[in-house]
Parts: sequence; structure tokens; C-alpha cells
Amino acid sequence: MNNPTARRRCNFFRATLASAVAALLMSCGGGGDGYSGGSGPAACSLADQQNWLGSYMNGEYFWYAQIPSVDPAAYATIDNYFATLLSPGVPGNASLPKDIWSYSTSTASFDQYFGEGKTLGYGVFVAGLEVAGQPSQPLRVRYIEPASPAASTSGSPVRGETIISINGLPASDYITRNDYSVLSPTAVSETIDLIVRNTAGATRSVQLLAAVYSLTPVSQTGIVRSPANRAIGYVVLKDFVSQALTPLETVFANFRSQGVREIVLDLRYNGGGVISVANALASYVVPLAGVNQTFTTLNYSDKRQFKNDTSRFADLVSAIDVTRVFVLSGQRTCSASELVVNGLKPFVDVIQIGDTTCGKPVGFVAADNCGTTFSAINFEALNSRNEGRYWSGLAPTCPLADDLDHALGDPQERLLDAARTIVDGGSCPVAATRELPSALRGLRPRVNEGERPGMWMR
Repeated sequence: MNNPTARRRCNFFRATLASAVAALLMSCGGGGDGYSGGSGPAACSLADQQNWLGSYMNGEYFWYAQIPSVDPAAYATIDNYFATLLSPGVPGNASLPKDIWSYSTSTASFDQYFGEGKTLGYGVFVAGLEVAGQPSQPLRVRYIEPASPAASTSGSPVRGETIISINGLPASDYITRNDYSVLSPTAVSETIDLIVRNTAGATRSVQLLAAVYSLTPVSQTGIVRSPANRAIGYVVLKDFVSQALTPLETVFANFRSQGVREIVLDLRYNGGGVISVANALASYVVPLAGVNQTFTTLNYSDKRQFKNDTSRFADLVSAIDVTRVFVLSGQRTCSASELVVNGLKPFVDVIQIGDTTCGKPVGFVAADNCGTTFSAINFEALNSRNEGRYWSGLAPTCPLADDLDHALGDPQERLLDAARTIVDGGSCPVAATRELPSALRGLRPRVNEGERPGMWMR
């Protein structure tokens, strides 16, 4: 065949789709540390759950040696006990940071999100990190989920508009607390009342009703043109869930049919997800020489070295054989999306535009405990050059602040426009970014409804 990328096959796509539909909950053996394997205890009294969780963490937790010695009987809930088992870190030792990532959630919610590709929420996402510690600044809308209540309710906010108040409290209160959990309903039909100001200065009231809605992981795609009329394939991917696989195949098949050779991956709001889906995305843009080479190696603790695992770039029929790939990043680009950037770097020129990523080079194997799913750090992820441990995040090639004045995909949107300029040989424009305080990295974006920073092995 004249084009070598035409040799790529879709076997991996089918296999990944099949495996990604399977349950995430772990089932694994132990040995020598009191952990016998399996998900959850045989009985579900608080003492049973605590005993199981303690042995699980001692056996499977990546930083098991840093677990504080505590008496489980002193804790009235399993969540409180879990919080005390997380590594407090060692000051000055970058390889032993404080664990701000491990968390628990209901198994029903976890399975709904990663199995069904659905979540409970309103679908409104705000730019809280951008104004952290600055209550005098406006709280703006940065993203609306396409299939959510916020997308279908009349008068709902849109990207770039300002939230004046939420449930009667001024937005400055939420900024001061850096707490947007009000955007995370706990039950269907809960309501939230917003006062919104549009870009023309007019205000309006809107009430949103919480619902379970389907995620739209590949929310926007298209071919945009550089100033010199080069075709650029643009993809917004927000969640690495199995429901992204089919639209990704469709999108990249279209790019190939249109002769696209420049790709922009917009991961600025992608907090991560399933490693196999991240692998698939990276495989669409790795050069032919990278096929079957190491995408990532997962290293477990010294107790679990037999679990170490290597994922390789797949041979995908719709892949684009590029020499460079543009990644739009931000403070919420986290975990599995950082894995894409780090995994590609040994094989292709990654031009990262935007802000420094969140800094989470570790991941989970989820475990169920009597209806609660625990995502505790189980492994670190390295690329083919053994590079990882980017606790301070991955710094951009072209640092630029997010542009809430334009819609995602608008050729004039600051980050995408920078990619268009660089495609033609131009330079990165100058636009200041705001350094995110280290205390706000990691899990902080999850206080916005529906976002789950992390990477999960499945």
C-alpha cells in the first residue's frame, strides 16, 4: 500500500471496546500481608469493613509503608477511617507526596459513570480554579455538558457567562471557600437556582433540575483551517470512558478521508478515566514507528511487582501518521490525559498549549467494599523512556490562559488559534497564565460536579 498508515488494523479497537465495557472492580490475589484478595468483606458490619479495608490498603496501596498506625475502632464511619490511612507524605521527598488523590464513592455511582457512561448532575461547570483566592473576580461558566439539564433548560448559562449567585448566595462566597459542591446534587430532581449575567450585561434567573444524563465524552470535533489554509483536525475529549471509543473511530476515519495531517487534541477539561481509552486516543496520533512500542508501564509497589503491566500503542486503521501533535491543556488536564501527553513524547513532537497540567502520575484499580468503591493509589505510570513522577504537572510548550470569551472550537479561541498559528510556522503568542497554588492541585477540580480526576486500570 502506498500510505504506510493504511496497514493499521482495528483489532485493538474492538478488543478495547469489549474490555472497556467490563466492570472496573478489581479481583486480585495477595500474599504475606494479611490481604487475601477479592472485593469487599464477606459481611458488612463497620468492623468487618474496617478490617477488610485495613488489610487491603496494607496489601495493595502504593504507599502502604506510609500508612499511619491507627485504631479502626476510633472511627465511626468507613470514610473517616479510609481518610486516616492515606499517606501524609514526607516533606522534601518528591517520591512520597501527600496523597490528595485517593477517594471513595458509591459503587452504584461509579458503575453508572464508567459502565453506562452516565452521571447525576446539572451539567454546569465553572471556572473556579481560575479565580481561586480572588473573590472579587467573576465566576464564569466554562463548560456545559451537551446532554445535561443545563443544555436543555431554557435560559441556561453558556460558556463565558458570569454566575452572580447560586441558591441565593453570591458567587464570591463559593470562590472564598473554593467549594462548588453545590453543583453536585445527591438525588434526581434536586434543584439549583442561578442568577446569570450574559456578556451584554443583562441578568436572568434560571432553575435547573438534577437528572441522570449521558456523558458526551467526544463533545466537539471538526476540521479548522490555519491562516495558510492547512487542514487541522480538532477533537474535544472530556472523559476517558468506553463510550468515547466509537466516536473517536468515526472522527479519525473522517480526518483520514479528508487528508488531515495536523491534529489538535483539546484535553483542557479532561480529568482522566480509563487507561485503555487513553491508549486508544494516543494510538490514533502516534507515528507508524511507534506502533507496538510502549505507551505506558504501570509499576506497582514492591509488594505487587508481579502486577506490573505494559500497554503498547495499537495498530489502528484510522490513525494519522503525524510528526507532531498539538495538545490543549489546563489545570484540569489530569491523570489519564497527562498519560497521553507523557506517553506520546518519546515518539512524536508534542506541542502543549495552555496551562500546566494537574500533576497526577499515579492511578487506581478500583475495589468495592459493601457498596462503596475505593480508588486508592495502586501504581505509578511511566513512559517508554521511564519518565514520569511529574508531581508539579506537565508544563506547556506555549503557555496561555484559557479563553472563556470564545466557544470551544472557534478558530479565534486563544488556545486553538495559537495552534493554527504554529501549524503555519508562527510563534506562540504572549498571554499571561496564572500559576495555580500547589494546594489547589490534584483533586480540587472534582469539587465541580461530574469531574473525576484519575486513571483506572481495567
